[in-house]
This record gives sequence, C-alpha cells and structure tokens, in this order.
Amino acid sequence: MARFVLRRAVGSVVLVVVAVSLAYLLAATALHPRANFEGRSPRPPERVIDARLTELNLNDRTPLPDRYAVWVTGLLRGDLGRDFDGDPVAGELGRRIWVSLRLLLIGTVLGGVLGVALGACSAVRQYRLSDRLITLASFVVLAVPVFVLAVLLQMGAQKVNDATGTRIFQWAGQDGLSHLVLPTVTIVLAQVAVYSRYQRSMMLDVLSADFVRTARAKGLRRGTALRRHALRTAVIPMTTYFAYNLGLLLLGAVFIEKIFGWHGMGEWLIDSIGRGDVNAVAAFDLFAAGLVLVAGLLADLAQAALDPRVRVSR
Repeated sequence: MARFVLRRAVGSVVLVVVAVSLAYLLAATALHPRANFEGRSPRPPERVIDARLTELNLNDRTPLPDRYAVWVTGLLRGDLGRDFDGDPVAGELGRRIWVSLRLLLIGTVLGGVLGVALGACSAVRQYRLSDRLITLASFVVLAVPVFVLAVLLQMGAQKVNDATGTRIFQWAGQDGLSHLVLPTVTIVLAQVAVYSRYQRSMMLDVLSADFVRTARAKGLRRGTALRRHALRTAVIPMTTYFAYNLGLLLLGAVFIEKIFGWHGMGEWLIDSIGRGDVNAVAAFDLFAAGLVLVAGLLADLAQAALDPRVRVSR
C-alpha cells in the first residue's frame, strides 16, 4: 500500500509540474501587463515601462523561455515573484489561501456528506414521493449556473434583510459568520445536487446485489445491511469523484467569491487576469494543482480503506 501511494504521489507531482508550467506559459503569452501603462496620463516613457516590467519579470519583449527560466528559478527557492504593484506574490497567496480554504472545505464537506445521504435515501425510496422531490430539486439546481444561483440567493437574502430590518446576511467581506453563510450555502447546494445524482445511481446498482441479499438472509435488518454493505460499496466510486470534483469547484468558487465579496483566491484570480499579472495567475494555478494533488492522494487512501481488494492488489 505504501509503495502504491508513493508511486501515485510521484506521478501526480510530475503532472503538477507540467500543468503549472503550461499554465505559466499560457498566461505569459496571453496576458499583456504593458496595457496597464497605456491609460496613464502622462504616459511614462517606453524605457521606464520596460525597466519596470523587466524588474517584475513581466516584460513581453523579453523572450518567453528567459522569463520562464527566471520564474522557475525563483519557484525552486520558494519565490513566486512579485505582482504588478511590486508586492511579493507568496505573501498574498498565503493570505488568500486560508480565506478560500475556509469557504471551500466547509462547503465541500457539507455538500459531499449531504449529497451522499440524499442520494442513498433517494435510491432506497425509488419512485416514491421523497425520491421524486429530491430528483426534481437536484435537476433544478443543476440547471442553474452557479453564478446565477449565487445572485438568486443574494436577492433572497436582501429581501430577508429588508423584511426583518436587520443585516442577518452580509456579503461585503469575511469578518464574521454572517459573511460566510451565503457563499457556503451556494457551494453546498451545487455540490448536493451533483453528488446526490451520482450516489443514487451507484446505490441502485448495488441494492439488488448478491452480497446484500446474502447479508439479509443471514439475519441482518434491512437498514443495517444497506448501511454496512450496500452504502459502503456504493460510496467507493464516489471517493474518486469527490476528490477530482475540486477542480470544477474551484472554477465555481471564482464567481462565488467575486459576487459575495469574499476576498479569496477566486477574486484574486479575476483581478490578476484583468491587469495581466502573470505571476499571480501562475500562483493561483500552483495552488489549484496542489489542491487537486492532495485530494487525489486522499481519494486513493479512502478507496483503499473502503475496499480491501485495493489493499491486496496494490
């Protein structure tokens, strides 16, 4: 098992290096930080602009391989470069990471647990009223883009605030619990809708399996047999999806953070793209790739814990 995890970790690290390198090269090619100086009045002399961009390793007139070599050299030393304002990217990255993780971890865990529970319940009560209601609600949420869902929740929260005459819900920062509620609910709803559909399908596949019928024949109650055998088996494929869904979750969180004024990685990415801040965009890609890497390793461990065949074969 340890050898398997080590082998997967090494392979994942290689993929992260390739992904982050490609992301940096794409950002350095597509973004144009020089445009930030064009609207200034008076416009700085060209040599001053070149000197400033070269200092930040953002000069588009410097060959791309040279800029990439400078960035990689700094990365190996733990230096992610400086943003367009001249501030260290690593410092801003560290601050933004904990802001985003506070939102993502709570939303992901709650969404995953509730989605699995509702999906399993829906499968067990197939074609009954509860199953139809869960299915209808899931498809409604899935049909609504996450940024539209965020705006709808924001509008509903505003009506609640107006009706009560208080600021029960807020979306202008991350100073307290009231700021965390709406973006978390948005993520949870989106995750529950997805996970419940997958879990329902997985659960239906095992409800009539031989090992479930055998457990019932040995005297186990239906609920016990479903929990110990059917649900445990049905959750195994979900562990992989649960981990790698983080990539899509990060994409949705970009819009959620911007809409609710949550000053995390998503908001930072949008602002950095807007001003052509290549080093900050590359830092976000590094964070995203690392998060998916850790999630993938945790998924492998969870799958091995749930399925003894994995531990034996690997």
